Amino acid sequence: MSKQPQILIIDDEPVARASLEGLLYNQPYDLHFAESGPEGLAIAAAIRPDIILLDVMMPNMSGFEVCSLIRSNPVLGEIPVLLITALDDRESRIAGLKAGADDYISKPFDSLELLARLQGVLRLNRYRHIVEQRHELEQLHEELLFSYDKTIQGWSQALDLRDKETEGHTLRVTEMTVNLARAAGLDEESLKHIWRGALLHDVGKLGIPDSILHKPGKLNDEEWVIMKNHPTYAYKWLSSIEFLRPALDIPYCHHEKWDGSGYPRGLVGEAIPLAARMFAVVDVWDALASDRPYRKGLTLQEVEQYIRDQSGIHFDPNIVKLWQDSKFH
Repeated sequence: MSKQPQILIIDDEPVARASLEGLLYNQPYDLHFAESGPEGLAIAAAIRPDIILLDVMMPNMSGFEVCSLIRSNPVLGEIPVLLITALDDRESRIAGLKAGADDYISKPFDSLELLARLQGVLRLNRYRHIVEQRHELEQLHEELLFSYDKTIQGWSQALDLRDKETEGHTLRVTEMTVNLARAAGLDEESLKHIWRGALLHDVGKLGIPDSILHKPGKLNDEEWVIMKNHPTYAYKWLSSIEFLRPALDIPYCHHEKWDGSGYPRGLVGEAIPLAARMFAVVDVWDALASDRPYRKGLTLQEVEQYIRDQSGIHFDPNIVKLWQDSKFH
């Protein structure tokens, strides 16, 4: 298919068609011709031209009627129409615009004026196509992100099903972490990454053997070494997915501690990403407040006291204060 703009000329007069062909012959356009309104409509439907040059005074079907039919056709309705006519009265111009014409030029026309009008309409139409394509790309991008997020939610549910002891934990901590981040003033884009990271915070545990993950008692030293690998597994798996790289902070760093005694890298203070510092408070709060097969959950007062006691040790003191001032837990 030619990349040059396609122009359909609809005019019942052979002299007028020849005149337009001579004028536009050396221009970068592909020209198509029709001798009547019905023929023009058929050709327009077949080639979807970039613009239609339409004579008004034609027998059987006037240019006004053709223009109205074009505008009412869902396939042709967006094609620009430039009316060319010997009628030069105000009523005819208004009738043409009401029929849906984009521009209007009178016979005998000035060749330079016609070229300028034609180029102007084509330029506007090209901009419209660019805007439409951009909108379509944005819609496709949103649909793709929606599909990705549904996939992430599926992974999260699979993790919860694998570890019955913490069923429901992921959704709770995700919601609370997003609320905490919002209270901290983070923008919506950051909140979305935090949402994804929180849902996937324990994805690395898929690499931990069931014998360790589901061990009813305490882990021995060797088992702890294996368990502490799960943030590194998460980093290795997720960092290869460009879409999820901004969400890596929580899966990779949520076991780091403010005083540097955490894992896997022993980060200290603000070297720990903000999202991970916020998630750490929420994660511990929910874990201590929830019942486990081997213990009952602590009272809310006991959990809050523990969070305060660990301020400056496990947790960022500023995040602890923000957490205590919040009303959503």
